[in-house]
Amino acid sequence: MSWNFNYKAAGDALHQDLLHNPYLVERDAAVSWETGLWFWNTQKGAGTMTPHDAMVNNQGFGQTIRSINGDLECNGRNPDERQDRIDLYQKFTGILGTDAGGNLSC
Repeated sequence: MSWNFNYKAAGDALHQDLLHNPYLVERDAAVSWETGLWFWNTQKGAGTMTPHDAMVNNQGFGQTIRSINGDLECNGRNPDERQDRIDLYQKFTGILGTDAGGNLSC
């Protein structure tokens, strides 16, 4: 997770003072998972929907990239990093024996 406003919002939702203790996300596995799930299910970031909504509504992995890192990786920015993320996603879905689906890029 990045940016103070995300630590503050996640901390408020999880009843933790993550703004003043951001390393708790790094050092406590439960808090790490909770913050990841909080973002996945509640935050739109630079996108128009949460990453969860993108996947369950068949909008594709590319929309999760837009929501999570859109300002850094979409609209022609950092194409190599974006492609690396897509390649890893395809690798992991292959290991799990599932289809990566369409709309892989933002």
